Amino acid sequence: MLGKRMRHLRERENLSQLQLAKKLNIPNQSISNYERGFRNPDYETLNKIADFFEVTTDYLLGRSDQPHMTEDEAFEAFRHSEELKRWYKKLPESSEEDLLRLKKVWEAFKEFDD
Repeated sequence: MLGKRMRHLRERENLSQLQLAKKLNIPNQSISNYERGFRNPDYETLNKIADFFEVTTDYLLGRSDQPHMTEDEAFEAFRHSEELKRWYKKLPESSEEDLLRLKKVWEAFKEFDD
């Protein structure tokens, strides 16, 4: 997921791998390896990438489909959406157990996007 998202973000900015590597001050080969899934960046480099593209590390790692929200923030946005409230009118009064079940359903739906 990281490689796919990095490539998408890089191409969206019309940058070559070499240009991105220079902007991040890392070797060009590293960008290639990340995008092809051969290697993963260390924590510091992951943060550099996220900061450069102004997205969350959760988005880069595939933990969230919202570039600017963490996984928990994305679930909370889903949980409080008007469409969901119409579908599930009793959501605000739901037990913690029901909310956990709903989160599992939401995560299963997200799998279809990958």
